[in-house]
Amino acid sequence: MIIKNQRMISYCNSLTEYSRRKTREVFIGDIPLGGNNPIRVQSMTTIDTMDTMGSVEQTLRMVEAGCEYVRITAPSIKEAQNLENIKNELRKRGCNVPLVADIHFTPNAAELAATIVEKVRVNPGNYADKKKFEQIEYTDQTYADEIRRIEDKFSPLVEICKKHGTAMRIGTNHGSLSDRIMSRYGDTPLGMVESALEFIRICELMDYKDLVISMKSSNPQVMVQAYRLLVNKLDEEGLEPYPLHLGVTEAGEAEDGRIKSAVGIGTLLEDGLGDTVRVSLTEEPEVEAPVAQIMVDRLSKKSNQSKIESIENYSIHPFEYHRRSTEEVLNFGHENVPRVIADFSKVEEVKPKDLKAIGHSYLPELDKWGMNDLGADYIYSGSNPIDFMLPNGLKEVMDYEGWQSCSDQRNKFPLITDLQKVESFHEKLNFIEVNADNYDQTIFGLLEKTTNTVLILYSEQSHATASIRRFVVELMNRNIQVPVVLKQVYPELTEDELMIYASTDAGTLYVDGIGDGIMLSPNFKPSVDTLRLYNNTAFGILQAARTRITKTEYISCPSCGRTLFDLQETTAMIRKRTDHLKGVKIGIMGCIVNGPGEMADADFGYVGSGKGKITLYKGQEVVKRSVPSERALDELIDLIKEHGKWVEPEGVEA
Repeated sequence: MIIKNQRMISYCNSLTEYSRRKTREVFIGDIPLGGNNPIRVQSMTTIDTMDTMGSVEQTLRMVEAGCEYVRITAPSIKEAQNLENIKNELRKRGCNVPLVADIHFTPNAAELAATIVEKVRVNPGNYADKKKFEQIEYTDQTYADEIRRIEDKFSPLVEICKKHGTAMRIGTNHGSLSDRIMSRYGDTPLGMVESALEFIRICELMDYKDLVISMKSSNPQVMVQAYRLLVNKLDEEGLEPYPLHLGVTEAGEAEDGRIKSAVGIGTLLEDGLGDTVRVSLTEEPEVEAPVAQIMVDRLSKKSNQSKIESIENYSIHPFEYHRRSTEEVLNFGHENVPRVIADFSKVEEVKPKDLKAIGHSYLPELDKWGMNDLGADYIYSGSNPIDFMLPNGLKEVMDYEGWQSCSDQRNKFPLITDLQKVESFHEKLNFIEVNADNYDQTIFGLLEKTTNTVLILYSEQSHATASIRRFVVELMNRNIQVPVVLKQVYPELTEDELMIYASTDAGTLYVDGIGDGIMLSPNFKPSVDTLRLYNNTAFGILQAARTRITKTEYISCPSCGRTLFDLQETTAMIRKRTDHLKGVKIGIMGCIVNGPGEMADADFGYVGSGKGKITLYKGQEVVKRSVPSERALDELIDLIKEHGKWVEPEGVEA
């Protein structure tokens, strides 16, 4: 697909400058959302909703951490009733934070909660439907009958919200689409959008427009496509530009949760989409708001960018993933996974032990190297060539001047920054570094003729992704299929800042199919721990963008009052036994609401089904019910073995 004018890109205002989408203003209590208001940050309690004082204390900690809205689960009438006690105690303590009731399966709880709190969240996939994972054929007539049934069930809530001035979030989740939607649209971004539109159309017919919309998935690629398509469809149907709640559901914990969230949320923020953000981490809820705030605060720097020339012919499909077509150059491009280049150019003297930070460990007692799943493919030494033999899985890139004078030119590769000074090229692989903000047009003529070149592309813009995207689109429009390594340069940052900045900058491009390699570069002399962080972040970005899977993926919910076990403890326990299973996706869900639906992307599932009871899944199919929690992990491992996905950890005999 080639779009001839960027004004036709109806999911964002501009492809080359940061411009936030103007949405309808919706009041949630006294804190308005959308319009010209700041992007709001929110989170969700994890305490049992029936524990009034526990919920109050946790809410106060969340507000102190930066939450502007607080969501609380109300799975049944009794929890919905107790929202009033929680709200009254908060107001008595001087806390006026708007409360949001989270509803699944129980319209009567939603209707009661809407009379108490400032906003209710309903999931179209299970508010009026009971998910059975059945493939059912619908005629146009039976489909229309189902829509009327939904309208009958949903309309009372809309009337109550109108009467009480209560806002509503229509929150579609990728993993809990109804059988009706699945039968017509499949497990797709379009299905997610249509699921929400069914409910939005009912609201508009009833002249109720205090809506917020979300399109959540544990797969950032799917999530981004769904939000973009939603905006496109709202415009296409002439519906209101409702504010958007952004989130990657079941993102997980620690660095994986932060990176996955930033790839999804950060990409949409770069598009100018999003009015409120929730980062879902399997950690204490007060940890989430500061992480989200890093993403939001960074947007203020985008307005200071220099003007980037607009894109006239856009050759990237924004609603479907297609990796950019490239030629194969050694092990870059074409069908090769994206390569990771570790930047050691600021290290004065590299020692064998330093390479452990990038996944390569020297074993002196055996006089051999070992490599883990996060072993970098290349090491850039700059002007400080490495003086020892590298392991077979690692290749060296040098500045051109040093490479030209070295005796081992065949096994090292040059990085060229000034083509005018080049006297000879490597016969197999040459890296040409280009600033996407400032380059000579003759570079395109050279690249049209080359067969052994990889571009290292970077930008010094505050909105670097736009500049790099524009350059790559120019390559695509000229049918130049040279592989591209995305280089991002950062000053000293906190760990959270580095993971979020890099995941947003590179992840935004990888989600759009751009990138054959990644190089995260410090502009300061880094410690070994910093190099490890940069390397792990690079691999994490590729994993989150689904372009290179190098480790076990955990799709774990962030916990809430419905949770039937300690999610943090359980996730750590499962990770300890399974984190060597490269490419296997394990869903860890605290209750039946967040599983199996929310772990739609998982190979295996571990779901709380009662106090001390676990249900095990293969995909979306129940394999074992009511497994005692003390045996559940062993039985999960047996299940993985039965399906041929188990390998013994290194050093352990089968």
